[in-house]
Amino acid sequence: MKLVFLGTPEFAVPSLEALVAAGHEVCAVYTQPDRPAGRKQEIKAPPVKVAAQRLGLEVRQPERIRRCLEELAALAPDAMAVVGYGQIIPQAVIDIPPLGILNVHASLLPKYRGAAPIQWAIANGETVTGVTIMRIDAGLDTGDLLLQEATEIGPEETAPELSARLAPMGARLLVEALAGLADGSIHPVPQDHAQATLAPILKREDGLVDFRWPAAKIACRARGFQPWPGAWTWWRGRRFFLWKCRPAGVAPPAVPGKLFSHGRRLFAACGEGEALELLEVQAEGGKRLNSAAFLNGYRLEETDILGEIKP
Repeated sequence: MKLVFLGTPEFAVPSLEALVAAGHEVCAVYTQPDRPAGRKQEIKAPPVKVAAQRLGLEVRQPERIRRCLEELAALAPDAMAVVGYGQIIPQAVIDIPPLGILNVHASLLPKYRGAAPIQWAIANGETVTGVTIMRIDAGLDTGDLLLQEATEIGPEETAPELSARLAPMGARLLVEALAGLADGSIHPVPQDHAQATLAPILKREDGLVDFRWPAAKIACRARGFQPWPGAWTWWRGRRFFLWKCRPAGVAPPAVPGKLFSHGRRLFAACGEGEALELLEVQAEGGKRLNSAAFLNGYRLEETDILGEIKP
């Protein structure tokens, strides 16, 4: 089958590789332009570009896909595949391939429509998620369903870890969906829009935790919001990141957010009379530290309450 592939992040690479391995003709790969990245703001190519070049595929990096109607029509693909491309696909592009545009979405649609389904699923305490292959339309992840597969979320699994598991699952399902459309064995099924939930693009403010919450809710935020924006609060006038934490069965002080220790273990009081063990933390401007290293470097004070902004 003749295909055009649109994708940008590392999550999309297994799908591109799987299409090539399955014998499809990927006539062009569209990805985002190279952009500055990291502290040094060095220009970096998207992971899909790197993979496409390794596979010997033609790479195109337009600022806006909507300006590429003529060239996409000239390619005359049978279908197109979109995996984390990073731009809205206009209806004029959707109408080009006769078999439509297939999207690999990292949730069990209609749950978690939007840009950050993996992060929000973990942050909200879900225990099951999966991958959906859908045929896109002009809405936000509202298109007809082609294939789905579920998987459990591990009790300590982080967003990067879950993403690494879902990417090859999505790649396999994408190949299966294309084959099913070609031989007529797969029939699109409309979504139940009444069951839809959203997973909007993450903002820095989403990472701010409230220590009046139960410990499990804070721990889920810490797992889900990696690597950005992280689960964070305020401590001694600086941001304070909770990179690894877990609910703990110890009796906390009465004040939510109060830092305390037992031996070389660090804890924070939470809502509902619960405590959170802080296994790996980072004060803004400092290094990520395990609890023992943190307690070696900082002396806890009676007034140390997470969430309070002090000079």
